[in-house]
Amino acid sequence: MQLNISKCSGKAQVLKMCKAIVSDECTIAHKRALEALDRTLQDIRGNSRLMGGVVLVLAGDFRQTLPVIPRATPTDELNACLKASYLWRHVRKMTLTTNMRVHLKGDLSAQSFAQQLLRLGDGDFPVSRY
Repeated sequence: MQLNISKCSGKAQVLKMCKAIVSDECTIAHKRALEALDRTLQDIRGNSRLMGGVVLVLAGDFRQTLPVIPRATPTDELNACLKASYLWRHVRKMTLTTNMRVHLKGDLSAQSFAQQLLRLGDGDFPVSRY
């Protein structure tokens, strides 16, 4: 499967010229979307390298929402996740360590709350049952 982009279209011209593509909140994307983008970029750019030679920056937090598939089982959702794609082995994972919005604000309560959210996401924060 490829994306429906004609090689002569304006979109194709932009994709031929671009050096990088940034995808934010990538964790909600289905793995087939990433795979279709790879094939489309290779075709449009005439380049068989990964993503047609374009640098793809995927940003997101896998502790948050996975792909939403109507009437799917949790297993279906995990199988649709980007980490289940054959392309995932080519991903170089980098972790941001400073929440710049909180850091620049200089608000100690916001910093504490941000740390609590990270601990909660890591499963390292006690959650009340009430």
